[in-house]
Amino acid sequence: MARKSRKGYYVEGAFVPEGSDADLQFRNELKGGEAPSRTELKEASGKLQELGEELLTLRADLFAGLPLPEKLRDAIVEAKRITNFEGKRRQKQFIGKLMHRLDAEALEAVAAALRVQRSQSAQDVQRLHRAEKWRDALIADDAQLGPWLEEYPGTDAQQLRALIRQARKDSRDSRPGESQRQGRAYRQLFALVREQISSSAGTPS
Repeated sequence: MARKSRKGYYVEGAFVPEGSDADLQFRNELKGGEAPSRTELKEASGKLQELGEELLTLRADLFAGLPLPEKLRDAIVEAKRITNFEGKRRQKQFIGKLMHRLDAEALEAVAAALRVQRSQSAQDVQRLHRAEKWRDALIADDAQLGPWLEEYPGTDAQQLRALIRQARKDSRDSRPGESQRQGRAYRQLFALVREQISSSAGTPS
């Protein structure tokens, strides 16, 4: 007969079964000494749990600067380690409960860090698309070289021309019926273009 899995969550690497003395103690702590009802626990785990789940995706540098209690930090680290679906789900619920203890200042810091990450991610995508368009334009038309050098004067013009020539040659060398060959020069041209765009924006590539 299969052994029934226990319900609970992890705290500082130790499993806490639901309904145990340790579980009741943590629940009391979360409500400042008053044991929460099932309805209150469900309400508390709503948006705060979602915010806690987003913390699992936060970049390490942004996460390090947040004013979070050690217990919450440990719970987040533990959640990242857990691979079992049910175990991770329960750990996320526990994180939601711990999020309920954060004051307004800490919650705003979490929200601000997530906004920064979303904003930077969107900017990275925009720069990537811009680099792709410039790469294709430079390969397709010599007339694009002048506008590029005007906008990004720090570019090594000799290297840029050499990469454009080689990328065109690789494309011409493709056999009939094959898709255009995208060799090393094609990739290096994209890397050079992306680096210049990122440097101009003040963000390292």
